[in-house]
Amino acid sequence: MDNNKEKKAAIEALLFHYGEPINVGKMAKMVGFKEDECHSLIKELSSDLNDNPASGLAIMENGDEVELATKASLSWVLKKLIEEEFKEELTPAALETAAIVAYLGPVTRATIDYIRGVNSTFILRNLLIRGLVSRSLQSGKKNVYEYRVSFDFLKHLGISRLEDLPEYQKYKNILKDFESFEEKQEEGAPAPAEEEL
Repeated sequence: MDNNKEKKAAIEALLFHYGEPINVGKMAKMVGFKEDECHSLIKELSSDLNDNPASGLAIMENGDEVELATKASLSWVLKKLIEEEFKEELTPAALETAAIVAYLGPVTRATIDYIRGVNSTFILRNLLIRGLVSRSLQSGKKNVYEYRVSFDFLKHLGISRLEDLPEYQKYKNILKDFESFEEKQEEGAPAPAEEEL
């Protein structure tokens, strides 16, 4: 990938999909570019977005972390969107995401995205704003957050503990089996037979 435009496009795509602040060093490893080159490409991409009146996006930088965000001048669009979201009941996508967090939590956004097959950043923000989920840094990781449901979520459902959710233990056991299978795959062990999964 020698084309500068393609490299900027790759960084833009990564930032869009990642949906949260990401360390430039981590980004460099993910896209296979040198860290200095990533810094240079980010500056160019930021300038491109700022100079383009047809784009509603901007690059936010905080130390060695960057994030793709909405331009400050268009914050009114997000305000309207959030206001509309709060007027309505939770969408099926939000309910699906909340259920994943409830049964699998603490769970990372990457795992939620993998299960749902789509980027869940906006839905998780919505659930955070509503107070139905909380997030915290994953132990031993610098930029990875784990999500879990809140006490307000339990109150909303009228239960006193997660174990009271329908078939809670069954789904927890499925997760353990899945995690065990993933670990074996990473270690290079042969895939188990279908009936073992």
